[in-house]
Amino acid sequence: MKRSETKPLGLYVHIPFCASKCAYCDFYSFASRDEDLQKHYVSALQLQMEDWASVCRGYAVDSVFIGGGTPTVLPPKLLHRVIDAVWRNFSLTDDVEITLEANPATVDLRGLRKLHRAGVTRLSMGLQSAHDRELSALGRTHTWAEFEQSFSDARDAGFDNINIDLMYGIPHQTEASFLKSLNVASLLGPEHLSVYGLKIEEGTPFHVSQDTLPLPDEDTEYSMYMQCVEYLASRGFEQYEISNFARPGFRCRHNLKYWSGGEYLGLGAAAHSDFDGERFAALRDVAVYIDGMELVGQGDTIWSERRAIPEDERMSEFVMLAMRLRDGVSRAEFTARFDADLDSYCGERLKAYIPDGFVTFDGDRYAFTTKGMYVSNYILSSALPFDYAEAEI
Repeated sequence: MKRSETKPLGLYVHIPFCASKCAYCDFYSFASRDEDLQKHYVSALQLQMEDWASVCRGYAVDSVFIGGGTPTVLPPKLLHRVIDAVWRNFSLTDDVEITLEANPATVDLRGLRKLHRAGVTRLSMGLQSAHDRELSALGRTHTWAEFEQSFSDARDAGFDNINIDLMYGIPHQTEASFLKSLNVASLLGPEHLSVYGLKIEEGTPFHVSQDTLPLPDEDTEYSMYMQCVEYLASRGFEQYEISNFARPGFRCRHNLKYWSGGEYLGLGAAAHSDFDGERFAALRDVAVYIDGMELVGQGDTIWSERRAIPEDERMSEFVMLAMRLRDGVSRAEFTARFDADLDSYCGERLKAYIPDGFVTFDGDRYAFTTKGMYVSNYILSSALPFDYAEAEI
């Protein structure tokens, strides 16, 4: 099959290990430096990639995201085995975006140079706050000074596409401290910023202690979000999604694949996929995953779910994900994809939010304003004809 006839595909590779578990995190990850376990996990990833290699011959991978956990907690030789296996088993485009999540204290200049030479094109670095007291409250193991050094090392290693993660609404944070974090992070000169509001998730230490956490109130959180959008615009960052801001030409290609309904394949324990009309996910269990990959005939034991997605669910997801983007959802694109009318489906309900300034409509596209983005979950739950809370991805 010629390259022009291939279909685009995104790869997500999950590394569930981290140096320590943050108090707010509900992702499938755990603190472990057990190198024997890590070796078995990486071997299982290699086997899974080999299994999918023939299935994906008709696809060209244009984005790879290696996330976790903290991928850089792996010993360098194991992390490079993962990266090498991606290159060996899949057809990658010449301009492929390969993102690697990295935290301070797990990277150094020498290791970053090797990762750059291995083909990693983009780093996503978890700062969360520029204030050590706030970092400590989150359970982060790095300081602002350590992050600043890691960012400098990444530049010296040759990375010219770096994202910084920040959070608002966290313990001890004020509007002033949040704006200072935005300011010092943007002054480092990253190409991309992801800014997330704290969400208290069940099963986390924060959920247990939420009644005693010194959190900003809702009005303060709203003010933080609005000031964030305004401030980053003044610094040359385009808001292209609810929580994501990029300099021109540096939008995250991999995440855009999720929001635009593209196909992606998840590899590793707990990884999710949307591939060839099916949605499937691996169990949140490293031991089951390793056994399923290593033991002959056990491959089907790793799945927690696997099902075809009905058309009505696809329609709702298309709207839900497109409305996360600043561009919103297009009536013409909806009709072309589903042979259905967007206004009849949900547009008339979205129009109810136009007079109060939460939604705009230009004749083709419905889109959230900035204040609409802040309450997007509420609006979509009332506008879409399905259980939005159950379908969020």
